[in-house]
Amino acid sequence: MAHVEKEIEVDKPVDQVYSQWTQFEEFPQFMENVEQVRQLDDKHLEWKARVAGTDRQWKAEIIEQKPNLVIAWRSITGDKNDGKVEFQPLNGHTKVKLAVDYEPPKAAAGEMGDKLTQATPRSVENDLKRFKEFVERRPQATGTWSGEIHSGQVKK
Repeated sequence: MAHVEKEIEVDKPVDQVYSQWTQFEEFPQFMENVEQVRQLDDKHLEWKARVAGTDRQWKAEIIEQKPNLVIAWRSITGDKNDGKVEFQPLNGHTKVKLAVDYEPPKAAAGEMGDKLTQATPRSVENDLKRFKEFVERRPQATGTWSGEIHSGQVKK
């Protein structure tokens, strides 16, 4: 299992940055390898990506979500991909800290797996930079979800 942790400061208030992150179906606009994200319900997402020339698909479950603070998830089918994104207000700006644990696809053994493991930290960093640009060029978030999820239970 590999681990990546990156952070970036976004020049927008925490409520706007958090609200934009909750718009999962827009992730392909700033995440390089993500082709589609479908929100199935308040806590389940279906992902399609193209990684190292291979189509990948998985479902994820949001296990913790607190407005303007944190969103944590785990994969429940397909590629192993668990993580957490935290939001910290900083004088009208927001620090976004993203941590991802992932297992390179079994088909990506040997040299291809090594390249994928090495490329992912760079991909995460670049995705965060594109997210920053995506949020900063908008006067407001494109949507919001203000419910909470604690121990996998949705509270609206």
